[in-house]
This record gives sequence, structure tokens and C-alpha cells, in this order.
Amino acid sequence: MQKVKHQLVFREDDYEMLTACLNDAQRESAFGAHVMATLKADFKRGKLVSRDEFPADVVRLNSKVKLKEAGNNKVMELVLVMPDEADIKQRKISVMAPVGVALIGFREGQEVMWQVPSGKKTFTIIEVENLEV
Repeated sequence: MQKVKHQLVFREDDYEMLTACLNDAQRESAFGAHVMATLKADFKRGKLVSRDEFPADVVRLNSKVKLKEAGNNKVMELVLVMPDEADIKQRKISVMAPVGVALIGFREGQEVMWQVPSGKKTFTIIEVENLEV
């Protein structure tokens, strides 16, 4: 399968909150250097847009996202949140978790991949609902 490179899109207010989180040196041990480096690299290659210009189908903070796992059609739903709001029982996943970093800035229809305990898994973003908080 050929993968097309897509430009990531980030909302300016999300970028500011996440950059402050990334710049907190104490958090590196909590999130891991690899996760933080990946998010920083994504910010460098992405595009920042205002709230008014942000596309409705792009994953951001407080997005409710439906994902379909490649190979078995299993669908899961989650909400991407700041680390202090994460609650796995409510399916609220930290943006600093590997899945969060893999999703933020991507659009409906795009494939994302991340490392899980059993290896790398590929998922397709099938629906994005941006919740305002």
C-alpha cells in the first residue's frame, strides 16, 4: 500500500497548551522522551491555523475519534485530552500517550500507526467530532 504524506494541521490554541506541556522538563519522565520528540517533530512539519480556519475533520484536543483497526475491522472510540484529564474508563486518552501523538493533527480517512504491546498497529480515522470545552 502506498502512503501519501499529508500535512498535519494544528489549532493555535492547542499548540500553545501543548508546547507549554512539552517545555515542562518534569513531564519528560512521565511521557517519555520518544513521545515528546515525536510531538515536537510533528509541530515542526505541521501547519498552525486559527480557531476559525481549523477544519472540522482534523483531530485536536477534545476530539471524539472513531478508529477502525486494519485487518479485523474492530472499531474503537476515544476522546483526546490533556494529560491531567485522561481517564481510560471514560475513554479519555492523553494527547501525550502514544495513541494521542499518533492521532493529533490527522484527518478523517487517514491511516495512523502506533506501537502497542503486541507490535505496530494501523488504524483508519473513520470519524472526528470536535467537542468545544
